Amino acid sequence: MSAWNSFDTAGPVSVTAELTTYPGGGGDEIHAYVARPAGAGPRPGLVYIHHLPGWDEYTQETVERLARHGYDVIAPDLYCRYGHGTPDDVGAKVRSEGGVYDDSVVADAEAALAWLKALPTHSGKAAVIGPCSGGRHALLIASVVDGFDAVVDLWGGNVLPVGDPTPARPVAPSAYTARLAIPLLGIFGNDDQSPTAAQVDEHEELLKDAGKDYEFHRYDGAGHAFFYYHTERYRPVQAMDAWEKVFAFLADKLS
Repeated sequence: MSAWNSFDTAGPVSVTAELTTYPGGGGDEIHAYVARPAGAGPRPGLVYIHHLPGWDEYTQETVERLARHGYDVIAPDLYCRYGHGTPDDVGAKVRSEGGVYDDSVVADAEAALAWLKALPTHSGKAAVIGPCSGGRHALLIASVVDGFDAVVDLWGGNVLPVGDPTPARPVAPSAYTARLAIPLLGIFGNDDQSPTAAQVDEHEELLKDAGKDYEFHRYDGAGHAFFYYHTERYRPVQAMDAWEKVFAFLADKLS
């Protein structure tokens, strides 16, 4: 199953979802939200990289949606080492300290991939996906970590160099374009300010010049975070068309 509303009503998809822990980067035991379809598999896996607002309820619901479409999904709590509280409070703490470090995110994602590959249901295929800062991180992870088969960047900002490097973000993901060896799907709103349409154009030129396997889909009337049904940014028509693109891409690249 992949496309929206494509399941057979005689056998609806059943999923389990839970909060768990796993050995993240550096062997640290960190939290993750995991959702998995019922059944023995085999099936592909997804590492879901949450956005800067945090490891929040939207993240959990999106992980469950992806699992209903036939994937074992793990979403590490990338902010776990900063302490706990409401997602908003933890996210504010992370912002105040300059953001989560790219190296930490990459290590946690690589460990999450190993966790997926150890599942008895694993098919041998996996992708990394994320929105907003998670889209930027997903592209970075896909460029420097071996073992993924596809990557989905949902409107990731700061993929190109923007401003001065910081301790948390010393190198823009675009610097690793030559190392990207797997197919990339990018989803963008043309009214977004990070990334702007011009920045998406520039990134696309880099990918073309490097001969990379990619597809970008861009939506008029949509800005940043247009999947976010809990905010005023939501654009249902564009979001559902883009979800179909995501499901089709994953089904193709992870089959």
